[in-house]
Amino acid sequence: MKYKLIVSVVPHDKGELITKAATDAGSTGGTVLMGRGISGNSFVTALGLGETSQDVVYILTDYEQKENISKSIKKAVENEKHNFGEIFTVNTNIFLKNGNVAEGENKMAEEKSLELITVILNKGYADDAMAAARKAGAGGGTVINARGTAKESDAKFFGMQIVPEKEMLLIVVESDKKNNVLNEIKTLPCLAEPGSGIAFCSEVEDFALLGKSHNE
Repeated sequence: MKYKLIVSVVPHDKGELITKAATDAGSTGGTVLMGRGISGNSFVTALGLGETSQDVVYILTDYEQKENISKSIKKAVENEKHNFGEIFTVNTNIFLKNGNVAEGENKMAEEKSLELITVILNKGYADDAMAAARKAGAGGGTVINARGTAKESDAKFFGMQIVPEKEMLLIVVESDKKNNVLNEIKTLPCLAEPGSGIAFCSEVEDFALLGKSHNE
């Protein structure tokens, strides 16, 4: 069976609206994370007006249900303000389900127009990473507060230093900008020390803005 991860980014306290719409369409549930948005406009962000509290909703579903769930979410927020949020799908190759390894859909050979860049780094540096990404043509992003789960005496996770407080930065960019964005982020002084951060990319499908259309 093929699996997909549906990701929705909406204003804070609207995550439950998304999960209800998903369950109404047959989803078994989802995970709501709290984050903060960083505006794509660096001038607005400099004025302190660009940051907003956001809910990031993860819904894992099989391929057959994906379309109905996505439609249900879009329908539930169609009367919300223009650019209320965004929704996209990430291909899931392998994940654990009920203690077993489940295979997803492998589409690595297919060219994608959008990529999700995920950067995990020590707390306080996500804004620096976003500023570097903008230099390479990225728009805005979403920051999620996170924490490490290992003790300082434990082995490093993928060679990354274990520091309790983390930030996870999510940026959706055009595929042809991906390498430039990653290269800009790698030049940050906060990442000069080996193991001070990690980044990875995921294929994005079916990207759409949520809320009222331009014509309404």
